[in-house]
Amino acid sequence: MKPTPHESANLHVTGRAVYVDDAPSPHGCLWVHPVTSPVARGTLRYADASAARALPGVHAVLFDHDIPGDGLIGPIVHDEPLLSRGPLHFFGQPIAIVVAETRELAEQAAALVTLEIDEQPPILTIDGAIEAQDFLGTPHVIARGDIEKGLEGAEHVVHGEMRCGGQDHFYLETQAALVTPLEDSGFHILSSTQHPTEIQKMAALVLGLPANRVVCEVPRMGGGFGGKESQATQPACWAALGAWATGRPCRVRFSRHQDMAWTGKRHPFMGRYSAGFTDGKLVALKTDIYCNGGWSQDLSIPILDRAMFHTDNAYFIQDLHFQGHACRTNLPSNTAFRGFGGPQGVLVVEDAINRFAESQGLDAAQVRADSFYQEQQPTPYGQVLEGVRLRRIWKELRESSGYPERRSAEQGQGWVRSGIGFQPVKFGISFTASLLNQAGALVLVYADGSVQLNHGGTEMGQGLHSKMLKICAIELGVPQSKIRVMRTATDKVPNTSATAASSGTDLNGAAVKNACHQIRERMAKIRATMPGAPSFAQVALQCWINQVSLAASGFYATPGIGYDREAGRGTPFFYFAYGASVCEVNVNALTGEYRLVRADILHDVGDSILPGVDKGQVEGGFVQGLGWLTQEELINRPNGSAVTLGPSTYKIPSIGDIPRDFTVKLLDKAPQHGVIHGSKAVGEPPFMLAIAVLTALRHAISSFGPGPVELAVPATPEAVLRAITIQKGELPRA
Repeated sequence: MKPTPHESANLHVTGRAVYVDDAPSPHGCLWVHPVTSPVARGTLRYADASAARALPGVHAVLFDHDIPGDGLIGPIVHDEPLLSRGPLHFFGQPIAIVVAETRELAEQAAALVTLEIDEQPPILTIDGAIEAQDFLGTPHVIARGDIEKGLEGAEHVVHGEMRCGGQDHFYLETQAALVTPLEDSGFHILSSTQHPTEIQKMAALVLGLPANRVVCEVPRMGGGFGGKESQATQPACWAALGAWATGRPCRVRFSRHQDMAWTGKRHPFMGRYSAGFTDGKLVALKTDIYCNGGWSQDLSIPILDRAMFHTDNAYFIQDLHFQGHACRTNLPSNTAFRGFGGPQGVLVVEDAINRFAESQGLDAAQVRADSFYQEQQPTPYGQVLEGVRLRRIWKELRESSGYPERRSAEQGQGWVRSGIGFQPVKFGISFTASLLNQAGALVLVYADGSVQLNHGGTEMGQGLHSKMLKICAIELGVPQSKIRVMRTATDKVPNTSATAASSGTDLNGAAVKNACHQIRERMAKIRATMPGAPSFAQVALQCWINQVSLAASGFYATPGIGYDREAGRGTPFFYFAYGASVCEVNVNALTGEYRLVRADILHDVGDSILPGVDKGQVEGGFVQGLGWLTQEELINRPNGSAVTLGPSTYKIPSIGDIPRDFTVKLLDKAPQHGVIHGSKAVGEPPFMLAIAVLTALRHAISSFGPGPVELAVPATPEAVLRAITIQKGELPRA
């Protein structure tokens, strides 16, 4: 069967796809640029914008006191001043905005604003926040059984600490917005955002308007990965404030340098653990997990929660105690990123398993398989698992990848050694804030039989529009060529949730199906009165003649989910996605350089709606995870300013990092009950499959000496070389 192409593939490759910054500037359009803090922590005492305002072509310099509505924004807690009110919390925090005729002029004017600041030493790390006892929100605890007795009764107990760094989203399209004033005191916002309703709501709040006066429209995004779920709000609100103040259209676009300096990243994590093993199985786990939230809450608390939900990963643990803390630091507020904390939680338990296996001379893959969840076993938070596919996936992948033979093969002699690793994943699907598990759609059928499709999800290259087209075509019984999917806009579908949590197809697809069913039922009554076998277009025309509505608003809310954070109990997920990978590396002990030579992946996507798109998501998620774990290293100076501001200093995976032998298979005959067309979410779960590369590196490094491997993350060549040196006994263990 020929794969169904991405609905915008032709536009992408020909350069005709329109993004926010491609939209022509309306007549009289101005540019907005922020005046930002030159310190990571301090207090703004005085600001003088007279020199900036005196420049010809500068229309406004606006401070917090110029905001007509509420000056505080934030996706959950409104703790982020759009423009600083005095206290300064991170290097690059916006203090004012300049509105000028050109982008260059706005930047020039911003540099002329004089600031007087009392600077203070910043807190930049998790350790610094712990020492200062500066936290965001309250600790989260999930517990079961008696952890102290569980550890005491275990045959073997290992103690460790897992640290992982942040990750820049590095979407191809940086943050951008274009705001146009309307004739009825309203505003139209074109934004590169995963959450148009959030943009609408926050812009209305800042301008002191009801939400119906603001429309947010999203043409498409050049990538998001979570970085445009909440952090697209600030530039959109700047542009809206500029448009309100001047009465003229205003636009914002970050350069790569600015985007990396000003926006939040994946949260760095630190997890301290004690893990108990009996008969080669994980039976007890005690963890204290800390995340670096940056200066404000943003989404740090739900990200921390999801990390804790996934600290068990694929393993049933009888006795456990997980505790999580979000740390406040003087960095841009860290935010959502593919996996939403799940990868950081998984890393903790995987590090414990690797450390145990290495200390006992065991194959970590066998420890993992022996510890797998079984059907009807409860998670740490009490959700009973149904449809567990871990053992089936491991059996099939073990055979197809030849894991046993490759694991027992000679690792090599001299300076080049090979290593192999196996990684399973169990990932919960749903927003953990249950109210967000809802979606809407608007489907319009015209009298000529053509169809217009609107839904609340946003397209960022992941193929959501393509899947919605196919669902609509199946439900209405028309070719996809008859359907036009429209730009996502809040005046078509209100009160949308973010396109995030891997739930875009589940939620919006079900809403599209609901709308199509309404129309199909109305058309069926007319069809029954028509002789012969009329076409869809003929029936549509007859519906119009008979005054039958061919427009329907669809809606869907995920049933039966909820979580009590205080009790640490509930059903936060509608179902779980499963997958596994086997990865092999070659490591050079002289330099620490290595190559990922082979990767085999078997992933559970249910009954795939578009297999080509789903395979691409698995491949992309794995490679992005590979980058986070092995080469993407964020560096800040002691004063809090960023060093890594572009591809010259921050290395994302390239074509040379992808293994030549790269096999991705989707688990067949595995439909999921209760979701749209039996499919499963695919955006985030494959990200964690890259952890197999860490295990493979550890396996290779372990050949240089006995005992657990001390490998830092990201596992850069420098980190690998240091680990080899420690393994050989030439450096002391930490």
